[in-house]
Amino acid sequence: MASPSRVAVSTRAKRRLILTALGLSVGAALFVSLGSLVVATDDLQQADVIFVLAGSRINRPLEAAELYRAGYAPRILMSAGGREWAEIDLERRGIHVTSEVESARNLLVTQFGVPPAAITILPEDVDNTAQEAEAVKAHVHANGWSKLIVVAGCASTRRAGYALRRALGRSVTIIVRCSPFEVFPVHRWWVKRWSFRATFYEAPKLVAYWLGLKG
Repeated sequence: MASPSRVAVSTRAKRRLILTALGLSVGAALFVSLGSLVVATDDLQQADVIFVLAGSRINRPLEAAELYRAGYAPRILMSAGGREWAEIDLERRGIHVTSEVESARNLLVTQFGVPPAAITILPEDVDNTAQEAEAVKAHVHANGWSKLIVVAGCASTRRAGYALRRALGRSVTIIVRCSPFEVFPVHRWWVKRWSFRATFYEAPKLVAYWLGLKG
């Protein structure tokens, strides 16, 4: 017959084993679900404007052009993103360097038939999604827009939607989309190097936004 001390040790060992297995199961489930955590898109519907977030040279602008040509909105608003210090210095000297967003705008006009008057580049320099949300806020209110289609990177769609909704409030409907050219493996995000990197980059930022970060 086992002694009481041995029975107690055996019971504790079983509990530790069960808790370890439970912890590993929960950890594995959370790991697998990270793709679904960072990616969140909305069903398309008619809107006042298509707002293209910075950070993509072709994918996002091209999706905006397709949405415009399909008639989902009559205008495209493009974030200029941030500028390098050397670029700013050259502007002060009177030397203009064509930016990424200007190149994208030119592509939409010359190759995809989007009228120049239908595309506006935000003048504000921004270097994160929260700043983009604040930058577009004045334009939304000035024009009386109530629905925006926001084109973001797939891995940043949930964070972008949260940032825009936080900045614009419930009176403005935000419809978040990402480019079909950016095929993000939501349920197997770890199998590709770029999606693995993007997920681990976005997940902490999303949590930080939920906690109130505005940068």
